[in-house]
This record gives sequence, C-alpha cells and structure tokens, in this order.
Amino acid sequence: MAIRLFNFQQLRAPYVVVGGLATALYMPERMTRDVDVLTTSAHYEQLADELRAAFCRRLGTLGIGGWLWETADGIEFDVLVSDTVWAREAVAHPNCAPDGTPIVALPYLALMKLQAGRAQDVADLSRMLGGADTIAWAAVVDVLARYGDADMVENATRLRALGLLEYE
Repeated sequence: MAIRLFNFQQLRAPYVVVGGLATALYMPERMTRDVDVLTTSAHYEQLADELRAAFCRRLGTLGIGGWLWETADGIEFDVLVSDTVWAREAVAHPNCAPDGTPIVALPYLALMKLQAGRAQDVADLSRMLGGADTIAWAAVVDVLARYGDADMVENATRLRALGLLEYE
C-alpha cells in the first residue's frame, strides 16, 4: 500500500481501512488521494485518543457520519463511524494487508461501494469481483443479500461478469 499516514500498527482500537486504499488488497492497485477508515462509536474515543497520541488532530465532522482528521504532516483523512450491524461485523472481522494493516473484508467493501454508487466505486467493484474466487464471491452475495437492497445482488452479479471478462 503506497499511502502512509503514520504507523497503522500503533493503533489498537478496532478499525478497518476502507475506500480506495482498501481496494489494493482485492485488485491491481490504483492511485488514490485519500485514506478512509471505519470504526464504530463504541471504539471511536479510543481511536481518537490514539490518533491524538500520534500527533493527528480532528478538523471537523463528515456529513456521512464521522470526522475529518489531519496528520502532523498535513495529510487529511476520514474516520467514518457506523453502528450498523454490517459495520460492526466488518470492524470485528478484517482482512489484513501484508504489513498487518486491517483492511475491510471484500463483502463489506462491496456493500459500501454499491451504496455509494459513484463511477469509481462501480469500476473498482467490477475489477474486485472479477478477481474474486468462488468462496469470496459467495461471501459477497451473502452480505449483500443480508444487508443490501433488493437490487444489490443482481447489480453485483452483472459487475462480476464484466470483471471476469477483464481478467480473461
């Protein structure tokens, strides 16, 4: 992973990296300008204390639930906070990057990207799902069926089909 805010391993509060940076675990890495992490309100204060100890400062709130932070070097990043059942599961059961950074598991990242629905999210999702093996794909379908709306599994299936063509 190319972007580093500070040593992620110094953080002990439960969180996962989400967004563009997380996609590098599931598809060929692409450049991203921001870093987003997800935690729950039960863990936010501990995470905030650890960020302050790492010389980060909170700049303001996010309209989507969470806060904008800045490192001592002036790099801004988002800390998203959600207490949905799926977010609690995602934070509790991360995948790990080779350096040990907790990364959101593919099923929850797929859910987040489908909910966001931006063009980059759709493109990312097609590549990630096209590269997913059958076990990972089944886990995605399970999470989308449990926490998504009625169209999410169908949309993800279409995006996977496009992604599979890319990998042929």
